[in-house]
Amino acid sequence: MTSELQLAIETAKSAGTLTLSFFNRKSLEVFSKRDASPVTEADRSAEELIRTAIASRFPLDGLLGEEFEEKPSKNGRRWIIDPIDGTRAFIHGVPLYGVMIALEEDCLMRIGVISFPALGQLFYAEKGGGAYMNGDRISVSPIGLIGDATVVFTEKEYLLDPISSHPVDLLRTNASLVRGWGDCYGHMLVASGRADVAVDKIMSPWDCAAVIPIVTEAGGNCFDYRGNTVIDGQGLVSCNAALGSVLLKAIREGERA
Repeated sequence: MTSELQLAIETAKSAGTLTLSFFNRKSLEVFSKRDASPVTEADRSAEELIRTAIASRFPLDGLLGEEFEEKPSKNGRRWIIDPIDGTRAFIHGVPLYGVMIALEEDCLMRIGVISFPALGQLFYAEKGGGAYMNGDRISVSPIGLIGDATVVFTEKEYLLDPISSHPVDLLRTNASLVRGWGDCYGHMLVASGRADVAVDKIMSPWDCAAVIPIVTEAGGNCFDYRGNTVIDGQGLVSCNAALGSVLLKAIREGERA
């Protein structure tokens, strides 16, 4: 385990412990950001903890987080942080929120760590080293038929938007099971083989960064609605390799049509 991955794991655990001190607190104060999304003292405190830990060990590295201003990189490396992914779940006392830390190196995702403090689950991966949950290696499912697939989603728009011919949107009617186990938890269900596709139609870089290395090291695919593996694209889809091949082929054929 590299020093960077070890730091990310240790810091995600520490930040997770901090968030638990706010979890299910009846007096938790909720604020609205400019985009009307919620934020709490737990989000801000956890990101401050993560930023401080990384800056003390790797002062030249950049930092991009959801709650505070970006710190530019001086060496081509950037840590990307989401202190609480699933803030709405957190506010409602639902234990499916995650603390997310990722390392981007030369514009490629190298490390992803996601801790689910209320569940006691820790997912992590480093490029070329496989993906793990609580120390045990994980892999995506072998399901290859859309009609057999379990699809999970986050935003209600995935179900409520007008009928679409996009291959990912067609899953909502063609898959075997469609459930709203969303945010980063849904993507980790895919990485660990418990779901076959996870769909987010609205994503920011800090929502995607830690997911991509974990899912890909587990043998799966991550791409946006245009079929590109990026952290600033149009949404994010995680899936196993077999369904990834089917969906990517359909997306590319649709773009050529």
